[in-house]
Amino acid sequence: MAVPRRRQQYPRRLIPAISAVSAAILLLFVFISFLAPSPIDRDQLHHTIMDNEGGDSNGGPVFRVPNSGGVHHRDLWSSENARFYCGCSNASTKFAEAAAVTQHNRYLAIATSGGLNQQRTGITDAVVAARILNATLVVPKLDAKSFWKDASNFSEIFNVDWFVSYLAKDVKIIKELPLRRGQLWKPYTMRVPRKCNERCYINRLLPVLLKKHAVQLTKFDYRLSNRLGTDLQKLRCRVNYHALKFTDPILEMGAKLVQRMRMRSNHYIALHLRFEPDMLAFSGCYYGGGDKERRDLGKIRRRWKTLHKSNPDRERRQGRCPLTPEEVGLLLRALGYDRQTHIYVASGEVYGGEETLAPLKALFPNFYSKDTIASPDELEPFSAFSSRMAALDFMVCDESDVFVTNNNGNMAKILAGRRRYFGHKPTIRPNAKKLYKLFLSRDNMTWEEFASRIRTFQKGFMGEPKEVRPGRGVFHENPASCICEDSEAKRKMDSVPQEPGKIKRDADVAFEDQNTNDDLEWSEDEDDLTSQQGNTLYNETSSEYDNLSSEEPELDDLLSD
Repeated sequence: MAVPRRRQQYPRRLIPAISAVSAAILLLFVFISFLAPSPIDRDQLHHTIMDNEGGDSNGGPVFRVPNSGGVHHRDLWSSENARFYCGCSNASTKFAEAAAVTQHNRYLAIATSGGLNQQRTGITDAVVAARILNATLVVPKLDAKSFWKDASNFSEIFNVDWFVSYLAKDVKIIKELPLRRGQLWKPYTMRVPRKCNERCYINRLLPVLLKKHAVQLTKFDYRLSNRLGTDLQKLRCRVNYHALKFTDPILEMGAKLVQRMRMRSNHYIALHLRFEPDMLAFSGCYYGGGDKERRDLGKIRRRWKTLHKSNPDRERRQGRCPLTPEEVGLLLRALGYDRQTHIYVASGEVYGGEETLAPLKALFPNFYSKDTIASPDELEPFSAFSSRMAALDFMVCDESDVFVTNNNGNMAKILAGRRRYFGHKPTIRPNAKKLYKLFLSRDNMTWEEFASRIRTFQKGFMGEPKEVRPGRGVFHENPASCICEDSEAKRKMDSVPQEPGKIKRDADVAFEDQNTNDDLEWSEDEDDLTSQQGNTLYNETSSEYDNLSSEEPELDDLLSD
């Protein structure tokens, strides 16, 4: 009987021991999980594997970037069918000259807002607003108090005499308001809603102008509708693409920078890289930098009380996050640009500095900026003025064979439209909504599969003619009214047989990408409170700050270029 009793007691002693061991293992697991980086950290903290020999010991796919550009079936340095299209902005015979329509004692003054490119949109639209009101335009004042801290006036950035004379037949422009009763004339100040159309200006502003005779519109940025009559749209193009010329010192220095890039290579890519701490903080995105990144960017976000609560996963899914320097590099390599390609980078302070830029430089060692191809003495006349420095970058980007951006800011939009107008030079806008999952999962595929998907997702985002559906998109990046088609040349091109199935495949991709942007567009008139859905550029990188109407000037200004 003793043996059975001992067998019954043994399990009772074993149970507490097993429980203690299990509890210890559970505590150890929790402790390790707490110390380990989150899944998003592991997904995003990558070190790109360059063209090395070897394989995965587990037999899985190996993501290795080749030194060559790979196989591609297109010209990397020009846009398909671009020769069939050209910029055309001459006024029609129905568009009366300024002398016949400008009313006496009716003056419109403008105070622009933001950085160089946001100011450029304000200047362009100010000319059209003056024409709508049949008023004399006073040369616009540039914002000297914004985030960019540049006190330059109009004539220190743009050739003011050229501006006045080029537009003389369209709008009467004067440099200063005339004296009134022998004294300086202080105009009546007011503001119009964003995306104000012709009827809006006539109903809201004309009565005030008739009474006060001189009106100044403040914070004038995107205060004109995207949908205007053809002659007014063409006037916009004449201002933006012909009347607005930089001053001679900027043109001369910009030409030197372009020449120095051309001396290094027959072709070069220009990258507009927005990856400043302030921009990342506003975006609400997360880039795998752990607690330090969260603390750094969280501290900056607290400066702006009106910012939404950050949801990094949602922002990334909706394509609202600027691509990292490494992601831009991988995008370009997947599109066929090899390691020997020369790249010019226009950027401000990059969050993380050289450590953040290192993967991009590894992918493209021929890496330049204005600071590396010009001496401090050459840049000294411009370096204290952010808008003049931005103008130099603008010129080098505009003259590049290929322009690429990691963001959807004003410089990206202005250059996209300008490059369409002057020959559809390749302009790569990341399809961020589609690319984000691909970047996160790239370790689970081969380079060939990754590159193939990149090329598929980027159809319709490469600056080709007619990428944008008629009637869609912001005018400054899609000046459709000012682009004419050579119908005879196109007819001959259409008669050439294409490879079977190509037309259907391209159409399917374009249709799919038409639905990639769910942002809302501003109402045409402040009285129209109905949000207009779907009226945005289908190949436009989604950007929440496109629709921002902030009461915080510094935040608006930060987003301006």
